[in-house]
Amino acid sequence: ALPEKKMVFKGLVANKDHMNKLMLTPLIRYPLLGGSALITFEKAEVAQRIIEVKEHVVELSYGEELEELEQCRVRVQAAPVDVLLPSALEIGVTRSSRSILVSDLPNLAIPEEALLDKLELFFSKTKNGGGEVESREFLDDSGQVVLTFAEDGVAEPLIARGHIQVLIGKGAYELKISPCVSGDITNLQFQPSRCPRTVLLSGIPDVLGEEPMRDALEIHFQKASRGGGEVDALAYVPAGRHGVAVFTEDAD
Repeated sequence: ALPEKKMVFKGLVANKDHMNKLMLTPLIRYPLLGGSALITFEKAEVAQRIIEVKEHVVELSYGEELEELEQCRVRVQAAPVDVLLPSALEIGVTRSSRSILVSDLPNLAIPEEALLDKLELFFSKTKNGGGEVESREFLDDSGQVVLTFAEDGVAEPLIARGHIQVLIGKGAYELKISPCVSGDITNLQFQPSRCPRTVLLSGIPDVLGEEPMRDALEIHFQKASRGGGEVDALAYVPAGRHGVAVFTEDAD
């Protein structure tokens, strides 16, 4: 399931052959159940060795928490982490006839609503080339504003100008006016992909506190004598809880 997401695409096209191509950077949210952990090694071959063994016996000895037992061993299962990555994306794009995208906004120490009020006041005046503003929206991800006019014929002349000087408070600022383009996903295809350096550990019993258990797991799996190696990251979720791990594209 894909959540609704407002996006603004901007940039320069250097080659006309690339005009219909869009680069995707995946951001995968992976649910993590209680009694499990994700461990990412610096080297993919280490993760592969851990997965091949499947079951690991981890020794726990952590101060006063296990004072009645000199040593405790737990068995955990190791499995690969498989995710779905987008392999093809098609977007149907439409250009609004009544909306404009306002960018290059100044970084002023005023609330967003106050800035929207000032923009609406300016662009609602016919002497500034505007008209009645039907709606306004601040795009948090990009720091830009979408203004929608109540009538046709207002947006296009402003877009043709490209830039306009707007009085905000005591200052005059050159703002950029661009077409407002919206799109809907018409086709989205996925392909399975395996995280090369990350291992899912499951079946971890709730016998230690969260931090001691995390330390014990990292100590065990970083030892080369047990098939491990240098640990890059480790996330542990105790039994009775759940978490979400976020995977980004590996630069390597």
